[in-house]
Amino acid sequence: MVLEPSVAVIDACILYPFHLRNIVVQAAVDRLFEARWTDAIHDEWIRSLTVDLPAIPIERLHATRRLMNDALPTAMVSGYEEHVPKVILPDSKDRHVVAAAINAKASLILTWNLRHFPEHELEKLGLRGMTPDEFLSGLFDKVPDLVVGSLANARQNLSKSRVSGSDFIGILENQKLIQLAKRIERHVSDL
Repeated sequence: MVLEPSVAVIDACILYPFHLRNIVVQAAVDRLFEARWTDAIHDEWIRSLTVDLPAIPIERLHATRRLMNDALPTAMVSGYEEHVPKVILPDSKDRHVVAAAINAKASLILTWNLRHFPEHELEKLGLRGMTPDEFLSGLFDKVPDLVVGSLANARQNLSKSRVSGSDFIGILENQKLIQLAKRIERHVSDL
């Protein structure tokens, strides 16, 4: 089956946790979808991490940002600001995410905060909000071999910690990728 990749803006809450960022960015690198983000989204996840985990050097986070941008050179969205005023959301601080999605001609916003992105408002703009678990599980249902391969690549990225396939299933569960973990369990030997 040929996969027609969706274009999705990744909310900062998805990029904040290391393991989830690794899994989602790897899926984009493996062309399971086209990831989009902005400098403002980068700034938000980095700011949150520096507050919650001040021991992580800011230089390391900026290096991660550069690596992400280098790995996915088409991911950066700019020039979206003109769309911000027409976006109506419960929290005006989230409008830039939707504005970036409009500018990027995305169809999805990947977020854990679906209540911040009401379905009725997104539909008006041709958008849909999805959790990463719903999104990645849906991809697995369409192209299981490609998702297993991408997850194996994400596990390989953890070369320093040498995580086993079964431990990687635990990482998926800890990242709230519960449905994905259930689907992947029978493929643990392929991770």
